[in-house]
Amino acid sequence: MAATIMNGNGNAHKEPTVCVTGAAGFMASWLVKRLLDKGYTVHATVRDPDTKAKVHHLLDIPGAAERLKLFRAELSEDGSFDAAVAGCLGVFHVATPTEFAPKDHENDMIKPAIDGTLNVLRACTKAKTVKRVVVTSSAATTSINQSAEQNQYIDESCWTDVDFLRTVKPPTWSYLVSKTLAEQAALQYGKEQELDVVTIIPVLNVGPSITPSVPSSVQLALCLLTGNPYMLPGLKGMQLISGSVSLVHVDDVCSAQIFLMENPSAQGRYICSPINTSVPQLAKYLSKRYPQYNVPTEFEDVPEIPKVNISSKKLVESGFSFKFGIDGIFDDAVEYLKTKGLLN
Repeated sequence: MAATIMNGNGNAHKEPTVCVTGAAGFMASWLVKRLLDKGYTVHATVRDPDTKAKVHHLLDIPGAAERLKLFRAELSEDGSFDAAVAGCLGVFHVATPTEFAPKDHENDMIKPAIDGTLNVLRACTKAKTVKRVVVTSSAATTSINQSAEQNQYIDESCWTDVDFLRTVKPPTWSYLVSKTLAEQAALQYGKEQELDVVTIIPVLNVGPSITPSVPSSVQLALCLLTGNPYMLPGLKGMQLISGSVSLVHVDDVCSAQIFLMENPSAQGRYICSPINTSVPQLAKYLSKRYPQYNVPTEFEDVPEIPKVNISSKKLVESGFSFKFGIDGIFDDAVEYLKTKGLLN
């Protein structure tokens, strides 16, 4: 357990306390579940802890009654995370603005992401108990560039070209910029303030969810099966902008987040991406595995081969093992969507 590396003095706490920001969301709520399963005490920040409909999925997790405490926090409010972080040995910063159609891209999306991340990190500095922060970034921070080169190898040394995004302004460009600049700000803060900051860079999260509504990332990944006409352009757009359709099971992301918190030698950035594919390749795979759903397999408006290969070599070589390949990712997600009535 993480206590031995986080308290730094060899006195292992039986149930170390950690904080998870943005805990009501898809990935973060699954992370809370996994942490409670492992015996951690969790301080979870949410925007509205008093509205049962927004937090009941957290309160219903086994162990929540004994070891989960909810805190109200807003990314944009200075000092908002101080109470939640106080007394914690580790912090998982997952919260991020997700206003995908902002009126003011700079002030509604980009600035809040950077300021919110720094707000959380300042709370960690004030607490004086925090031994490591695992910041959840996005593969959007690594792979977006104007190079036409095919089969680009993307590792942790690669950064998305923010100037290119600001110039071309593809759909969701300000979200992509916000994640890139927020991750850079987090690593810079850690260096300047001598705070142990590690970033995890997951690709598109797929799998079951305990949230009340079906996560948009799951709907996006399975739109070829559900036939959702609003999501398919988004999946194609993801490949055209980022260079691939790259997928990971949400449980593997949460395992990796915990692994990076507990691994004493972890440092810097870690890509979390077991599957790199394209819309045409994915369609052919899904058509064979789930023939009952009549998946379309002919696409002329997206390349057959992904432009980038996003590598998890650093994460794997540090000792992490992915539990789910593409079969497990989609089998779990299909069963989940059946329970939600989105697939027969």
